[in-house]
Parts: sequence; C-alpha cells; structure tokens
Amino acid sequence: MKPRYDILIVGGGMVGATLACALGNSPLSVGLIEHDFAAPFEPDQPYDLRVSALSAASRNILQALGVWDGISSRRLCPYRRMKVWEADEVRAATEFNSDEIGCSELGHIVENRVVQLALLERVRSFANVDLICPARTEHIEYAPGSSLVRLADGREVLGRLLVAADGGQSRVRQAAGIGVTQWDYDQHALVASVQTGYGQQDITWQQFTPTGPLAFLPLGGNHASLVWYGKPDRLKTLMALDDAAFLQQVESNFPASLGQIDKVFARGSFPLRRQHAQRYVGEGVALVGDAAHMIHPLAGQGVNIGLLDAAALAEVIVQAQANGEPFGAVQVLARYEKARRQHNLMMMQLMDSFYRVFSNSNLPLKLLRNLGLGLAERLAPAKRKVIRMAMGLEGDVPALARGEAIIRD
Repeated sequence: MKPRYDILIVGGGMVGATLACALGNSPLSVGLIEHDFAAPFEPDQPYDLRVSALSAASRNILQALGVWDGISSRRLCPYRRMKVWEADEVRAATEFNSDEIGCSELGHIVENRVVQLALLERVRSFANVDLICPARTEHIEYAPGSSLVRLADGREVLGRLLVAADGGQSRVRQAAGIGVTQWDYDQHALVASVQTGYGQQDITWQQFTPTGPLAFLPLGGNHASLVWYGKPDRLKTLMALDDAAFLQQVESNFPASLGQIDKVFARGSFPLRRQHAQRYVGEGVALVGDAAHMIHPLAGQGVNIGLLDAAALAEVIVQAQANGEPFGAVQVLARYEKARRQHNLMMMQLMDSFYRVFSNSNLPLKLLRNLGLGLAERLAPAKRKVIRMAMGLEGDVPALARGEAIIRD
C-alpha cells in the first residue's frame, strides 16, 4: 500500500516547512518531502552565506507556530533602522526607524539554515505530519485528488492535494502543466560573510549606484553580510580575486559608512531572475514560495512573501476542512490565489520599478531620485506606511501574520 496523505508538500525548505507546521495538529494527514537534512547548528560556527531579513509578519507567523524560540535559541540579529540613499548620504537619504511606528525592531536577519532547522524540529512534534527525509523526488504524476510522487529509492507516496514548495524550477509545477512568465535581470548578486572592525550594529542599509546596489546586513557581534549587485562579468571577476584583493575592492567601492572590514569568511554569487506562475492553483494542486514567484532580492522580500503564501494557504485549507468543503477543489484553492497573487504581483512590480529607475544614469532622473529620497525623509505619514508595508503588516494579511492561531493545540 502506498502512503496516502491529505496534503503532500514537495519541498521542506522555509516555506514548505512553514506550511507543514501551520497544518500541524489539524485533522488532516500531511506528508513533507525534503531532499536532505540541514547540517546541525553549532554556536561557534561561522555564519552561513544564505541569510534572510525576516519581517515582523514572518516573525508573527513563526511565533504563532511555536517555531520562533527554536530560532532565537540559536542565533539572530534584530535591526531597528534601515537607510537608503544614492549619491548623498547626508542630505538625500531616507532612514526608517522602528520607533516611528512604536515597534522594538523592523525585522531580524537570520541564517536560512537556522530557520529551517527550527521549523523541521517543530514539524517532528506533530502526530499528523510525516517528515519524509532524506528523499529525492524522481518522478511526479499529477492527477487531481490522487497525485503520485516517486522517490529515488523506489518509494511512492500519494496526495489528495499536492503542494509545490520545491523552488523556482519546481517539478510539481511542471507536472501540473502550469507555465511561468519570466525574464533574467542583467544583474547578479555577490554575497560575502565578513568580520567588521566594530561592534554590533542595528541598521541595514543600501546605497544605489549606476551598476547596482551595495548593501549591508548586520549579523551578531562584529559580523555582517555584504551584498554587491552588478553585471555578471564584473561579479565573476570579483569572485576570482583572493580575499586580500577582494577586500581592497570592497574598500574602494563601498561607501565610507561601511567602516573597516577585517576578514572575509565566504563568498558566493547567483543570477537574478523575475518569474511568476501563470496561476497558483489547479484542481488538487497549489504553488507556494519560489515555485509561484521569484522576485528581485534588493528589498529582501522573497522569503517573506513566501511565508505569507504558506500562512494564507493553510488558512484556506483549515477553514475548508472545518466547513466540510473539498479543500483540494480549485474553487476553494482560488481563495488562496485571490488572497496572494495581487499582493505578490504588486511587490514584484515595485522591485522592478526600483531596479529600472535606479539603474538609469540619466542626469535629470538622477536628480529627481535624490530629491525624492530627500523628501521621503521628511514625509512622516508616507514613511510609516512604507515601514508597515516592508514589515508585512499593511493591508489584509493572513491570521498567522497577525500572530493569531488558526489551529488550537
């Protein structure tokens, strides 16, 4: 007999594991397929390259699911301020401060692996959720109400509702015949984990340059993550430098605000792509996270909108099950798509606008940009709205993002 689950989630990264936790303790049987276990966490290990800026809404979701303690007991870095500028850091910059909306912080910088470890730890506590790991997906047969996933070791599992949480190249999405609209940005991102010559910071900042933004994300103590956006050939050259030469380039190109960088622990680069699924749902199938959308990372919203997807989909499923509705029916799942697609599209278009406007070296436009950044600093109501939007708290957000439980233990 093949195991049959009410909900079969392919992909146990941050978004897929969040959905599994959100369905924990429900009357539904849940299978979560993940290809491998994340490496154990050691407090004295170097910081990972892959980090995320988790918004207040993401923190609310993870707190409501009983996951946040597993993150904070490992390590994270809260940030209270966020600064953006182009040419003039003093007169034409906008700084956002959590004090402006009465919050203790704007968000937290956390290593992706720390988030995943805490989520999978919580997944194991639910009797109705099976973690199928390590398990590599070999073949997917999409059939509404009874989709089959064959694993590399020969095991086969079935799901009434198949959820794609398997990333931008989603095999579930392809099996369900859902197309995407996509294009590559003429830009890559280089990420470097570094040690600074100063103590703990509470600010993340981004300077726009003609070739792409330069960004600073604080980590614990005197550690930080640097992000350097630029043309692919330029970043390939930077990746080939030894650490000493790379540090010289950082000193020459980053603003004086960066301060002294003493050591580079690791570097990595990746291409940037915009991608949006032509639909999020079908009969017996739903897409979440990168399987549904990929966004320019300059505002760090990719993971956050993925976690909002998971929260919204879980809410729709739980409500449908409680009302006796077929939770895998396309007319039910359409509520999830309605709740998320327009919001995600708006965020994608906003990031595209930033990319296009700040990539243009036209002098009048540059003057207007800097004037706009300077004015934004003085418009308190607009600043508060932008802060709340960046924190994921603006508009109609899922119950979990407000910190409200959708299932009682």
